Amino acid sequence: MDAFSEILSGVKLNGALFFNADFTAPWGSAAPASERLASTFALGTPHVVIYHLVIEGRAIARLTDGPSISLEPGDVVIFPHGDPHLISSGADTAYPQQTSAILRKVMTRDLTAMRAGGGGTTTRFVCGSMSCDPHLSRPILEGLPQVFKVNVRTDRSGQWLESSILQLVEEAGSGRVGSEAMLAKLSEAFFVDTLRRYVMSLPEREVGWLAGTRDAIVGKCLGLMHSRVDHPWTIAKMADEVGISRSALSERFTRYLSEPPMSYLTRWRLQLAARYLTKTPKGVADIASEVGYESEAAFNRAFKRRFGVPPARYRREQRTPMNELAGASSPTTSTVPQAS
Repeated sequence: MDAFSEILSGVKLNGALFFNADFTAPWGSAAPASERLASTFALGTPHVVIYHLVIEGRAIARLTDGPSISLEPGDVVIFPHGDPHLISSGADTAYPQQTSAILRKVMTRDLTAMRAGGGGTTTRFVCGSMSCDPHLSRPILEGLPQVFKVNVRTDRSGQWLESSILQLVEEAGSGRVGSEAMLAKLSEAFFVDTLRRYVMSLPEREVGWLAGTRDAIVGKCLGLMHSRVDHPWTIAKMADEVGISRSALSERFTRYLSEPPMSYLTRWRLQLAARYLTKTPKGVADIASEVGYESEAAFNRAFKRRFGVPPARYRREQRTPMNELAGASSPTTSTVPQAS
């Protein structure tokens, strides 16, 4: 399995379509940082990716302190780090205060089209969210900009995904049984498809994790490490697997990821271990073995170097604030996108 697929298979994506609109110019909406939306969407993690798919008409999207991005039919604009952002019919559109109508629609998962605006040119779009474990998805998320767009109408698979989403949005709006569950799965597939399109659009000289997955050698190396993380890898074994010398592998891998293969593997193993400590009841010795350490003592030393505390203490410190946050959170205090 390639590295990109291997990461995505373990990320445990949770997707949903949460807003459907037919707006007439002038119109504008504002979305806060995604952590303020997490409890509203109830997707089980504070990290929520937001995206908007333009079906008809034109729109402008931008970060609250960034340049404008023009959107046309078929364009999907993605905010992978959950930054607050604006979407509107034009750069000079005003952004009013939150409306109770949008709050009710989001909270009640009402996917019937909301109609609003000033009576001008119509823009139709749907908005989706994607939650993912920040530990497991870090390699992909770190390689993504604050905002990017792709167009899904450039081939048949994208066109099929778009038309399928629109059909299911209509079904969900009519209350047909099972539509929301199907939309969630389709939303996940749609998100993966946009990531693939973004990766394939990267310039040839681009570096980083995502660009590295496209390289025949680096991508195979990453795939091996992520699919067999507990294997007793050495640089010699890795070089044999991908079919080049140790020095050539180290040079090529470092050119893309700014660190040699074994340093990357150590970092990923410890990242996985941190996730297991906070999300599972597994013992420290079992976790050490699962992420490729032959002894618990060696794992403890490596983990403390990386995180500053031993694994058992890390588990205690991470779980306490999470439990306090879970008890204090309330969806009624969430802020939702705003519209005029």
